[in-house]
Amino acid sequence: MSAAPLLDVRGVTKRFGGLLANDDVSFTVSEGEIVSIIGPNGAGKSTLFNCVTGFYRPNVGSIRYASRDITRLAAHRICKLGIARTFQIVQIITDMTVLENVMTGAFLRTGRNGAAREKAEEVLRFVGLHEKLDGAATSLTIEDKKRLEVSMALATRPRLLMLDESMAGLNPVELRGMIALLRRVRESGVTLVIVEHVMEAVMELSDRVIVINSGRKIVEGPPKEVVVNPQVVQAYLGDRYRARR
Repeated sequence: MSAAPLLDVRGVTKRFGGLLANDDVSFTVSEGEIVSIIGPNGAGKSTLFNCVTGFYRPNVGSIRYASRDITRLAAHRICKLGIARTFQIVQIITDMTVLENVMTGAFLRTGRNGAAREKAEEVLRFVGLHEKLDGAATSLTIEDKKRLEVSMALATRPRLLMLDESMAGLNPVELRGMIALLRRVRESGVTLVIVEHVMEAVMELSDRVIVINSGRKIVEGPPKEVVVNPQVVQAYLGDRYRARR
């Protein structure tokens, strides 16, 4: 008998007035997987993230995490259960140092400054930012701000980490570094769900790819199959990508 999925999204529909942002979306994520969600801008990917993480409540459907119904839980309760996330536009606390930003995540699990600092320093070593821990968060490069946001999420000790375009805007060297970091995150025992437009990263990292267009899931499968699917080429990748494959 197979184990229950870590994340089970069933029939999620989200409307904003007359706009149907997610339309009957279902998928599962198993422990230890890296699953990528791709699709055109405005397809509903970030809305789906917001439904899973408690920022929005679906109008229809259910979301289960570790066999528990979390559909109507608040975001902070979902985070405490073990789902952490980053945002499409990097969210850091601008008047704090690098260390203090990561400590805010660590405080989810402890009320003690010493324990929070210890966890924050451990995470900063893991992501390669320890030497910058006393610097202002605003002084970091775009790459390091993205690493900082990942650090803040990891400091909450998640079982499932959801990343919203963590590789957007990175140059090729920075991209290789972020791919390597996310592999280490998975190796540390954290399951990953990624919304991403950088297809190089999607192809390298993903066990499965889910494609969303106009709010609906249109295709799901291994990356090498998804990128040659005619629906995906037409809706998202275009003929030039197919030609490169």
